[in-house]
This record gives sequence, C-alpha cells and structure tokens, in this order.
Amino acid sequence: MRTTSRRHALRLLATPLALGALALPGLARAAALQAWSLNTPQRTGIHDVAPAPDGGVWFTAQRSGHLGWFDPASGRTELVALGAGSAPHGVIAGPDKAAWVTDGGLSAIVRVGWPERAVRAFPLPAVAPYANLNTATFDHDGDLWFTGQSGVVGRLAIKTGAVTLKDAPRGRGPYGICTTPSGDVWWCSLAGSFIARIDRRSGESVVVEPPTKNQGARRVWSDSRGRIWVSEWLSGNLSVHDPAAKAGEKGSWRAWRLPGDSPRPYAVYVDERDKVWVSDFGGNTVFRFDPATERFERFGSPREAASVRQILGRPGEVWLPESGTEHIAVIRSS
Repeated sequence: MRTTSRRHALRLLATPLALGALALPGLARAAALQAWSLNTPQRTGIHDVAPAPDGGVWFTAQRSGHLGWFDPASGRTELVALGAGSAPHGVIAGPDKAAWVTDGGLSAIVRVGWPERAVRAFPLPAVAPYANLNTATFDHDGDLWFTGQSGVVGRLAIKTGAVTLKDAPRGRGPYGICTTPSGDVWWCSLAGSFIARIDRRSGESVVVEPPTKNQGARRVWSDSRGRIWVSEWLSGNLSVHDPAAKAGEKGSWRAWRLPGDSPRPYAVYVDERDKVWVSDFGGNTVFRFDPATERFERFGSPREAASVRQILGRPGEVWLPESGTEHIAVIRSS
C-alpha cells in the first residue's frame, strides 16, 4: 500500500483558486487564498502591490513599465503607461488617494492620480547618480520618504515638489521602509544588514544594529506598538526590534527562524490585528506569524516559484504579487 507523505497531502489540498492554511504543527483551515492570472497582452513583471481606494489593487509592472490596476470583482486588469524607460518597483497609496510609485527606470517618484489616471513624475536631482529606487512611505506630515538601493535615502516634499537625497550610512543597500504609528520613519539595508531611523528634520539616518550579523534585512514594517518587524533574507529569520526598549535590554530584539530547510524571507507586513505576514522564497510560501503564540501558519502556493516580493493589505485582506507566475493573490483572513 502506498503511503501518502505529508508534503504530498498538502499538495492534494491545493487548487489554483483556493488553498487552506497549515498551522505548524498540525493541519487547520484558518483562512482562504484566491489567485488570478493577470491575463495581460505582455508579461508585466508584477513586483509590488497596494490596495486602491476604489476596491481594486494597484501593482507595479516592472518589466513593461506600467502601473497596473486589478479589479477583484471582475478579474479585469488595466495598465497605465508611466513613460518611456519606466521600470517601477514600489507602489503605495497616498493621503490624496493617488498611487505613488518609485520608478528606478525613470529615476523619479511618479504620482498617478485616481481615478483620472493622470501621470506626473518628480525626477531625482539631475546631478544625482543612479539611485535604483526601491520603496516609499508617507510620514504624518504628508511627505514621502524613499530608498534607493545604490545607497541613498530621499524625501519628496509634497507641497513644493522638491526632491532631496542623503547618502545612506555605509553605502549601498537601502531597501524596505515604513512609518510607525507615532510618525517615525524606519528603513533597512539589505547589503548592510541593519535597520535605521530617519531624523526627519535633517534627513540623516541613525543605524540600529541587529544581533544577527550579515542577516540581510530586506523589508521592514511597524506594528501598532511601533515595533519594527524585519524579514532577514540571508539568515532565514523573522525578527522584531522594540525602539522603546534600551539597547541590549532583553526584548529589544527577538528573532524566529521560519519553518523549512532553507527559508529566504523576502516581504514582511503587519495587518490590522498585529499578525505578521512574511513571504518565503525558499519554501515558495507565505507565513502568518502570531506574536502572542509565536506560531507560524503556512499558505503554500500551488504554482512553482511564485516569488512574492511584497505584501500589503486592508482589513481582512492580504494581497500578494506573484512575480514568478504573473498572478495576483489575496488571503482573506479569519
């Protein structure tokens, strides 16, 4: 008699449109995953996502040079051209309900007004070297802060349209960025393996060293308490830093290794219930982590090499761009 392995049993549960959650250890259905093929005329290179105010979902089409908009109700996808040479990376919703895009190809921050689809670019200073723009966040004053992986951290003053840049500590590597409930702006360095807080008056950054060396901090997100959650690409850990704790104090840093043999945490996002979501390239999966119980729940993709590079959501929904499969997915959490 053939014995069904645990891995094979999990695959049998998967369908292209819905997949249960795996609570480790043991099996439990806790939420539902749904996915759609983008079905665009050309490959988009979907990278980041952001829920739009009209119920749709924006995404950056890094390969085709568009801002994408996906309608979950109809499954329809629309592409808005950003300009010749565009290669957008990140997208977030602004206080003005527009889409704000970090475009490495244009070396500009791009605003796409919604619903009129008007495109306006805010170029980086002409004298600036190539920044390799990455991700962005709004502070509580309404200004936009962004990272450039070539080694810069910048600000777009929304009222004046002025873009200013600062050299990042230790050079290349700035990647993820987030704003805390109190208004502090934090970013992380993939190449430098640290996180940093921006002094918003001067634009300078104060480095905070994680206890794990060479961990490859890829993305950061704040929870409701202002703790900074970090996806550690090289170490395989999900970690958290509490800025309210004294340096070296127990609890100022904690870390948990993702389940699996060779985890590669990429994206991190904290939802409205302070549950932490992290994507794992190594296991082709997304995990939900509960800080209260310190348990992971697994949401495996039925498609090989989904490559979820970013996670964002709205209450009850967590959105996932599958850059490896040209799908967009949502987990409707319970």
